[in-house]
Amino acid sequence: MGKEGALEVSPTLAIPRTELEYRATRAGGAGGQHVNTSSTRIELLWNLKTTTAVDGEVKDRLEQQLVGKMDGEGWIRIVSASRRSQVQNREAAEERLVEMLRGALVVRKKRKPTKPTFGSKQARLAEKKKRGDTKRMRRPDFE
Repeated sequence: MGKEGALEVSPTLAIPRTELEYRATRAGGAGGQHVNTSSTRIELLWNLKTTTAVDGEVKDRLEQQLVGKMDGEGWIRIVSASRRSQVQNREAAEERLVEMLRGALVVRKKRKPTKPTFGSKQARLAEKKKRGDTKRMRRPDFE
């Protein structure tokens, strides 16, 4: 995934691998007896607040978009335990981090509110009139 020294997120953003922290722990799940003896679960940690990979407006955007994924100190934590090997879980965690960052970098278009069409206004008024007539017909004092 990307260059050896960096995790490539986009053409303009690459995270130096020196900023990424990996922790290996024992994982449950498939693997038989092997699962009890090997540390295949990977935690990938990256600190958005102290990174040198992004700055300025991009950093502000990422912090705003990923506020729910960060802890109080700015660490983003990705956990992968779905695969049987540490290497595969490490690659999966990196892919998930890249996808999360790419999603946060997308600038979404601002929604332009639309006005109801003439026909939809007419249909709405006709339905209200019909409903009012039905209720009026139910009254005991109807003449």
